[in-house]
Amino acid sequence: MRSLVSGSRMKEIDRRTIEDYGIPSIVLMERAALAAAGEAERMLAVKAPDSEDKRRFSILAVCGFGNNGADGIAAARILFLRGFAVTILLPDEGGRRTPEFELQLSIVNRLGIPVHSASDFIPGRCSLIIDALFGVGLSRPLAGGYLELASRINEMGAPVLSVDMPSGISSDTGAVMGAAVRADATVTFGEKKLGQALYPGREFCGRLLVADIGLVLDDGFAPNTGAVLDPGGTGKPSAFALEPSDLLRIPKRERNSNKGTFGKVLVAAGSEGMAGAAFFSALAAYRCGAGLVKILTEESNRLILQERLPEAILALYSGPEAKVDPARFENTVKEQAAWADVIVLGPGIGQGETAKVMVETILSESYVPVILDADALNLLAADPKLKEYLTENMILTPHMMEMSRFTGKTIKELKADPVSAAREVSAQYGAACVLKDAATVTAFRDGTVFVNESGTPAMAKGGSGDVLTGVIAGLIALGMEEGEAAAFGVYIHGLAGEAAERRYGVHSVLARELADSLSEVMRREN
Repeated sequence: MRSLVSGSRMKEIDRRTIEDYGIPSIVLMERAALAAAGEAERMLAVKAPDSEDKRRFSILAVCGFGNNGADGIAAARILFLRGFAVTILLPDEGGRRTPEFELQLSIVNRLGIPVHSASDFIPGRCSLIIDALFGVGLSRPLAGGYLELASRINEMGAPVLSVDMPSGISSDTGAVMGAAVRADATVTFGEKKLGQALYPGREFCGRLLVADIGLVLDDGFAPNTGAVLDPGGTGKPSAFALEPSDLLRIPKRERNSNKGTFGKVLVAAGSEGMAGAAFFSALAAYRCGAGLVKILTEESNRLILQERLPEAILALYSGPEAKVDPARFENTVKEQAAWADVIVLGPGIGQGETAKVMVETILSESYVPVILDADALNLLAADPKLKEYLTENMILTPHMMEMSRFTGKTIKELKADPVSAAREVSAQYGAACVLKDAATVTAFRDGTVFVNESGTPAMAKGGSGDVLTGVIAGLIALGMEEGEAAAFGVYIHGLAGEAAERRYGVHSVLARELADSLSEVMRREN
């Protein structure tokens, strides 16, 4: 498990390392510069691996006046001393110069490394650009000369290496702050930043390297142990990303067990003509370890489901009869819900009165984990009274449009800060919130957040979300706690997408192939 930190938390880690533990800032800076210079050399070696004449390579270091700029100047100096042709470019606009910046600038001046102001510099061709205008501390959009410099870097056509963060990207949200440098690679220090895991920041970083420069992250913990705390210093986790080694935490199947040992999943899904939604959720639940899966669905879906998934138990209802006698239908739903250890509620059920009875009955009568998706979420958005049933044993899995309906916020607002959006919903209703997007965010009521880094555009197909609900349900049935299952479910779902893409190609993956690829991922936990 890897920690993801906010810009403010990273600044606090820097402060504590320097002030509380006594590690000089210049020591940290030199180690950061060495890491950046090393990556610059690797990028140039890839460009011309057989060349020994380093002076043929011209490097332009674009540096701001803060400590990020000082890192860039130090990296430029190291590359100069290693034999590269280096030029340093500073903004025209004034800014507060940190002591570290002044020190690094005085060193390169004594070495005779060319230093230019932006207005005096005539850009030519260069082999590599080092972007060190702004690091994690950027708090407002780029403007004026800084905006111009960022645009110029992007237009020059040379490979770009960003120091700590691509300039113009929010370290907290990954948002573009007016404009941003698009890097081919980024070297960041100590811990990965939230804005490097979220889009569009993740894309602007290019290839990301996390360098250990000797920061004392928290209470002496080494990097990437999950020990980073939230900016408020309350001791609660901030944000995390799962890694392949975390798959070892999936519960094992004991030899002395039977189908009842691994939980009973009820998939309440599929109105008339929507058998696929029920099938995908049920198949995924079985693929992720559930012992028994029952599908509560409209009777017209019987033949399809029996043919495609004969392993599933069917509990059928008649849509027309449910409309005529809703009380009897309600009793049927209660009976099936009482059977289950975990419930998937919503895929393809529609938004009519029958669906509403199903949703209200399950939410009001069930004391087991319930995973709400699709039409169940839309019904809650349309009838706020249904939200009163939400509790801590429930998991909401909205995509951006469903989240917009649920919260009343625009998709643009949600995408600008998905972590805050998911946290707000989880805090308000107590339920875990899985906000699905290219970088899915899973938030819990205590503020803990997981940002998913697995997945592929191949998963952008109908039925993919239905598979996810089944994955989460299967993991709960296998013995995981609800919150853990939600975060792991998203991660495993993404890994299955990657496996399916390798087999079928990025354009051709179907939801059933995504579900079938779960077996490849689940095999890794052994």
